[in-house]
Amino acid sequence: MAEELLQATGGRMERMEQQMGQMRQMSEMQMSSSSSSSSSTTFISSMSSTKLRKVSQGLSRTMDEHTGVQRKTSAVMESFSQVQKSTHIPEGESVPDFEEKLRPITAQEGDNAVFKAKVTGNPQPNVRWERASGCPLSDATKSFYDNINNQHILKIKNLTLEYADVYKCIASNQHGETIYSVSLIVTENPALDFKKMLKKRSVEKREERKPPTEEEMLKILAGADKKDYERICAEHGFTDFRGILKKLKEMKKKVEVEMVRVLKPLEDITAKADTNVMFDTILELKDANIRMQWFLGTELLRIQYSHGKYEVKQMGTKHMLCISSVSLSDMGTYALQAGDKRLSARLTVIDEPLKFLSDFKPKKVTERQTAVFEVRLSKKTDAPLIWKVKGKEVKRDEKFDVSLSEDGLTYTLKIKDVKVSDTGDYTISIGDLAASVPLFIERIPIKFTSHLKNVRVQERGKARLECEMSSKDVHIRWLKDGCDITASRRYIFMREGKRAEVIIEDCELTDEGEYSIVCTQDNDSHKYVTSANLTVDERFASVKSGISDVQCPTGSPAELCVVLDDEKVDGVWLKDGLEISEQSGVQVVKQGAVHKLIFTCVTDAHEGKYTFRAKGAESEAVLTIADPPEIDSSVLDLLGARPVTVKAGQTATIKIPFKGKPPPKVTWYKDGVEVTEDERTKVERTADGTSLVLSRCVREDSGAIMLRLKSDCGTAVANLHLNVIDHPKPPQGKVEFLELSGKCIKMKWKAPRDNGGKQVTGFVIERRIAGKKSWTRVGEVDSSTTVFSDDKVEEGQGYQYRIRAVNAEGMSDPLETEEVCAGEPIEPPGTASQPQVSNITKDTMTVSWTPPAHDGGAPVLGYNLERRKKGSSMWMQVNKELLTDSKFVVDGLVDEVEYEFRVTSVNRAGVGSPSTISNAALAKDPIRAPGLVRNLCVSDSTNSSISLRWTPPEQGDEPSGYILEVRPEDAKEWMKASKIPIAGTSFTVGGLQERMKYHFRIRAVNEGGLGESIELSEGVLALPPPVAPRFDLQGKLKNQMVVRAGTALCLHLSFSASPPPEVTWFKDGILTTGKEVITKSKNHSQFFISSSQRSDSGVYRVHLKNDYGEAHYDVNVRVTDFPRPPKNLRLVEEVPGTVTLQWDHTPDLADDNEGAHYVILKRDTSTASWFTVAERVFSSKYTVTGLLPGRKYYFRVVAQNSIGDSDPLDSKEPLIIAKEKECISSLRLKEYASPSRQVKPTFLLPLKDHAVRRGHDCTMSCAYQGLPTPKACWYKGESKISDSPRFWHSTANGVCTLVIPTCAAKDSGEYTLVLENPLGTAKCSCSLVIFDKDDKGLLESLTNQANKEKFIV
Repeated sequence: MAEELLQATGGRMERMEQQMGQMRQMSEMQMSSSSSSSSSTTFISSMSSTKLRKVSQGLSRTMDEHTGVQRKTSAVMESFSQVQKSTHIPEGESVPDFEEKLRPITAQEGDNAVFKAKVTGNPQPNVRWERASGCPLSDATKSFYDNINNQHILKIKNLTLEYADVYKCIASNQHGETIYSVSLIVTENPALDFKKMLKKRSVEKREERKPPTEEEMLKILAGADKKDYERICAEHGFTDFRGILKKLKEMKKKVEVEMVRVLKPLEDITAKADTNVMFDTILELKDANIRMQWFLGTELLRIQYSHGKYEVKQMGTKHMLCISSVSLSDMGTYALQAGDKRLSARLTVIDEPLKFLSDFKPKKVTERQTAVFEVRLSKKTDAPLIWKVKGKEVKRDEKFDVSLSEDGLTYTLKIKDVKVSDTGDYTISIGDLAASVPLFIERIPIKFTSHLKNVRVQERGKARLECEMSSKDVHIRWLKDGCDITASRRYIFMREGKRAEVIIEDCELTDEGEYSIVCTQDNDSHKYVTSANLTVDERFASVKSGISDVQCPTGSPAELCVVLDDEKVDGVWLKDGLEISEQSGVQVVKQGAVHKLIFTCVTDAHEGKYTFRAKGAESEAVLTIADPPEIDSSVLDLLGARPVTVKAGQTATIKIPFKGKPPPKVTWYKDGVEVTEDERTKVERTADGTSLVLSRCVREDSGAIMLRLKSDCGTAVANLHLNVIDHPKPPQGKVEFLELSGKCIKMKWKAPRDNGGKQVTGFVIERRIAGKKSWTRVGEVDSSTTVFSDDKVEEGQGYQYRIRAVNAEGMSDPLETEEVCAGEPIEPPGTASQPQVSNITKDTMTVSWTPPAHDGGAPVLGYNLERRKKGSSMWMQVNKELLTDSKFVVDGLVDEVEYEFRVTSVNRAGVGSPSTISNAALAKDPIRAPGLVRNLCVSDSTNSSISLRWTPPEQGDEPSGYILEVRPEDAKEWMKASKIPIAGTSFTVGGLQERMKYHFRIRAVNEGGLGESIELSEGVLALPPPVAPRFDLQGKLKNQMVVRAGTALCLHLSFSASPPPEVTWFKDGILTTGKEVITKSKNHSQFFISSSQRSDSGVYRVHLKNDYGEAHYDVNVRVTDFPRPPKNLRLVEEVPGTVTLQWDHTPDLADDNEGAHYVILKRDTSTASWFTVAERVFSSKYTVTGLLPGRKYYFRVVAQNSIGDSDPLDSKEPLIIAKEKECISSLRLKEYASPSRQVKPTFLLPLKDHAVRRGHDCTMSCAYQGLPTPKACWYKGESKISDSPRFWHSTANGVCTLVIPTCAAKDSGEYTLVLENPLGTAKCSCSLVIFDKDDKGLLESLTNQANKEKFIV
């Protein structure tokens, strides 16, 4: 039994390693696919655990299964992948995505687990749940969609170890598919282990099942994982394990016949050593999860353990194997196994002989510099390279530095601070190759850090020539024009360090020349020279006061003056660059150091640029003529003598010549306002004159014109008057009528304000009769009078007059008078009243009217009566002679035709205006009045209106309408319900007072008159029909309501009832009487609490009641807040290395929908930081594992919900973890004799570099193999730490672990694990970096390094 147990354990070990390799290959293929494919993105991240931990856990689980103890754990995993199917996605649509992503869950056996995800996408994605292992979801698993929170939920109840897996949420639509995978970790509950074992034993004793057939067993194994085949066969009692595996393999081969299609096979490759190669093939896979493996010969390539030697990539259907830095050992046949397809190709590596690639030329180096020799090889070699000089091997020290490049091909020798003694041949030898390079040393030449510079001085000045050398140990000599002057006393020589200078006092003209300094040094034949020129200038005069520019008028005197600082220096005057000799009106004067140029009478010929030049001095100035502007006096006299006259519409041009230098600024003014140019006004300017042009002149252009000329020399002004002549303006003001009689009309007016520039010669008077349009000339007067009498008038006639002024240019516009009457006025009569029609028959009507109120000043002579058919526009006079009476019988009418009438009054002044048209009258015999209205009743009523209906009367003619009257009960008078008769047989009377009783009566009406009225037998109340209370919710208020504590609680309900109901609020069946505010109205009620508390939770009921019924509505209100902390924390160490925490539930954990749960934390007594052990714990019990023996721990439990965290519940005393005890000796197993197979220690998974934050724990692990079991020793640097109490280490089941608690800065460094057994020794090292929280730069670099390398942060 023990032998079978070990064989099964070893077999499972190998299978788990193969599965881990496949998982890493798939992860690498997915990562490479995501980086190269544009239509799909894949992101995979793993947290907390390493692949090494999976191996150790798998081994421990296998052993525990055979010993009756089950344990199943997994690494926390979270991955995301997205595949886009459509090449083009329309606007507004998208690939499915996760708005709220899943979170990994760690829970104990017996707890519940809930996964929640919020998915977006258009069209709406289809969501399904799967297990990554392929196992179907269990019966305890339930998936559903939460419509309230828009979440897809997967809920697993009563967790067992078999439920631990990676769960995938798959969202897909027509544009793509998105998968989010998270792990579910189920940890053991030690308290349940013993019960399970007892239950399992009892069940095994009771149940004896019949083994399944071979076909049934094949169906069972078809959906299971390979690692579970043996266990499933054992559980079902199937014994032919090997046979069933063989048939299962054959069955899968048949299925996989068409699963792989080769589009491009692998091809043979020939490459040089140390180059990178890549095998690629194109495969069409029907199953994306098909197993793919690469082989070298018959050996499976372990990609994850190759340290970057091999890399597997996938780009769509292209599968690649990349091999870096190939060597002769990499030659062979490489094969890709994809399902049942196997593709192979051969790699041939060509190795070239070792040789030097560098050219060995003699090297010349200046002393005190660094000499560098570089030798590059054609390939890497393990043989050492030796440098020799003068027969001695060169060793690395302060003088020599020997290095090798990163690619291992370039060797460098550096010789620092070379001297003459370092001259010689340097020999390079490596294996059988050798070469030598001679080195020559040159002396450092002398350099002038500061050369001699040319110097210019005046006579009797001081000259200084100086320079600076690169070294002070030199010999110098001074030369002047090639002659040695070192011993001359004429010069002062100075020397200080590296500087040398010569000084010459009181320089003379003979000191001018070339000065040189010659430098030499020992053991150097070269001469180093620098030279400079000394120039001695004669002494010259300078300008003390220069010439100033002069500006003067023509004919005035002028003077130019310059002052030098030396009286003995003569100068010369130049005009425009030419020397002034003899010139009329110009005198040259010299008075000591003052030089003058005097002009007696300045003319235009004297203008120009004048220059005074002397020995070393020069000054310039400009003489200009400035004449003020001037206008010829004769022109001014002419403009002032008479105005400029022009007719309206013509163009006026005013041109004025002037003189002035420089040209003045020209400005024109009219009536004191500056003239601006526009489309009618133009200003023209020339050098000697200006013009003002006014086109299309109007009378308003008349006025005073002024020209102003201004320059820096003065101002000139010219004034003139512009007169534009036109016809005169109309006479002024309102015409005054001096006489209005039947024989004469006399009027008076005022002369026009503007005569148009010409004398008014007279006035023309015209008139027209009132009501006419034509004008008649009735007379004219001369300009001496403004009075006119019209004696040709008719008494009582109205007239209107107009008057025009006349000058030589024409007549003005008219001045019109108002209408006046000659004597007393007579008008046509006024309008008669509207005709009234009576005594209507089918052919006659009697029309009567009232005479007009105003007769127009003369008696009314009679009337004209007209008629027309309704709708016609043609009137026909009824009478042939004037009617003297105000009543007339019209006959000759047509039956059933409507007629309209109007009357016109007449006096001696004429016909007046027609009267208002009468009402239309139908020519027919008289109509009978309607009878009594029947069946008056109430059809509906509200608080403000009552609706009634009735039946038309049976007697009398048909009514044209109905008159409905209403009377309140407390009133005596009846009022009409409408202003006009009601056309229909129903009416609603509005605007009534609520609960008031009203009486109604109605009568029919037509053209024949009013019918008799009928009244309702009793009054009617203004109330709606009785209605029992009912609620009008419309989805605004739900039965369940969640409110956060501190916020307002508002319950608003709408309802309808008649009469209004009585509203009562209850909480948990008790009438509310507290801090709430309740508002009520006829159709709604509101319950309001401004700041809610937990105590406000409960069932609220609103009750409605009136005389016709009652109703109620319940709302379950829950007020949430930060959860209250749990209580009574108890610690029990049931299993070594674990602690079980128990506590009393917080009262706020009862509602599972709120998501309240617990968070478990732990803290080592050596640190102040708390670390999270588990999240989302729903029970009141949790077992903490992974505790270090001998350490002290504090524990903390925090309740958490959607609002936040509760106050923590901490353990009062630290718990000491007991050290591991020896195995139970009472468990007797049959002794197992292992086969005589011994293995040298090797590492399956080596140590990895770690980066840990200060104060946190660090755990290093690696997997190994070796028989006999090797001894493990840990080292930090060169120091052994296996026996140190500061560190904790363990070795079990092929895994070595080192734990460094509470890391500090001193723990940084290199750690080494040494495994040793009789067959050999194996070593493995890793680095540990400790960083602080604020080391952002280091943390960023570590994160980048972790992304590129295998680095654990």
